[in-house]
Amino acid sequence: MSAMSSNDASDVTNDGDNVDAHAPTPLLAPADGVPAVVDTAEGVVAAAEMLAGGHGPLAVDAERASGFRYSQRAYLLQFRRRGAGTILLDPIPVTGALEPLASVINPLEWVLHSADQDLPGLAELGLVPAALYDTELAGRLAGFERVGLGPIVERTLGLSLQKGHGAADWSTRPLPDSWLNYAALDVEVLLELHDAMTEELAAKNKTEWARQEFAHILALGPAKPKPDRWRKTSGIHAVKSARVLASVRELWRSRDEIAAHRDIAPSRILPDSAIVAAATADPKTEGELRALPVFGGPRQRRSTKVWLSALERARRLPTEELPPKSAPFDGPPPVNRWARREPEAAERLTTVRTAMTALSEEVEVPVENLLMPDLLRRLVWDWTPVERDVAEDIIDKKLTEGRARPWQRDLVVPVLADALISGQQTGIPEQTSGNPAQESGTPEQVTGG
Repeated sequence: MSAMSSNDASDVTNDGDNVDAHAPTPLLAPADGVPAVVDTAEGVVAAAEMLAGGHGPLAVDAERASGFRYSQRAYLLQFRRRGAGTILLDPIPVTGALEPLASVINPLEWVLHSADQDLPGLAELGLVPAALYDTELAGRLAGFERVGLGPIVERTLGLSLQKGHGAADWSTRPLPDSWLNYAALDVEVLLELHDAMTEELAAKNKTEWARQEFAHILALGPAKPKPDRWRKTSGIHAVKSARVLASVRELWRSRDEIAAHRDIAPSRILPDSAIVAAATADPKTEGELRALPVFGGPRQRRSTKVWLSALERARRLPTEELPPKSAPFDGPPPVNRWARREPEAAERLTTVRTAMTALSEEVEVPVENLLMPDLLRRLVWDWTPVERDVAEDIIDKKLTEGRARPWQRDLVVPVLADALISGQQTGIPEQTSGNPAQESGTPEQVTGG
């Protein structure tokens, strides 16, 4: 059953520039009520049969316990399909019994909001869609300024969603009724939102753009863990000594090992501020460590030897094994260093950004969705002067290697070629010149990322 009555539907507008004269209708509870949570193997089989009896795409959502648990596993799954209704499923007690569900839903098109947030946890459970529709990304491509689920539902469907439990600890058991109501509402209108966004994109001739983007998300798969995650420790920017950095790294690793073993968010084991404080102070005894903020509390006192051992390991490292003060990177340096190191590249980037901003405004798509920022920076940094008639082929080849989609290349390649060739003419010396005196004036500072 649809969550909207015929009267509700008549008030819906897909015109992004028009504002409905009526206030949004609060959506306080699912139209069919909150279903009981499936938490048995028998229940999984029944849920799979129920969804198999439906038709069309499948609305999917997952709730995690970010900030509470170490893992990004899903602690509640929500499904909704026309002709079948809504399913709430607790995957924890039935992790090994989800094959009947997977066999039904994996061949379907899934509708999610911010799919990249939920797909990794679903994949861990053996749940992977054959096709994807991301309503958040659809909103970006449509040119919506606010693309959270609440704002986009209000704009397209004239409904206001309940707020309040998205950042909750969904590993809590039993789950409160109000949380389950919230979870059911998250998929209650996803299918109607899918239909509205499909019409929106079709009206703007962006259907194919969206199709390519959704296929790209599926092809990428889960993101690989980033190296040197310890360098994300809050407050580490104030650390100047390689030895102190080594202490931060060892403390971070010890904390991460404990957090992973106990499945608790690392910040709940030891806050970043305490790691930096201990690394800087370098206490040698239990008394010195416990005199520092946080470490004197009863919870930390039990782990005193763990933290002192980490500091001792850093202290004993030979100089050649200390971490570099700056994180190694593959590619261009941070943009705020370009003007000093390669002023011509800094000027090129300014020119290119101006052109990309103009294109973004013209097609009503955010710059970062027109082309990945890292790919753009690499192109600009590595650019060498060429003739205009070969510039587009060179750019298209580099963007293809960087996995830019065809629709992106069709839009940005001519724009980038014009901007980069313009840079050659106004700020980059000809290769045959060899005379530094012929270079143009100092390029303006570039401070963006």
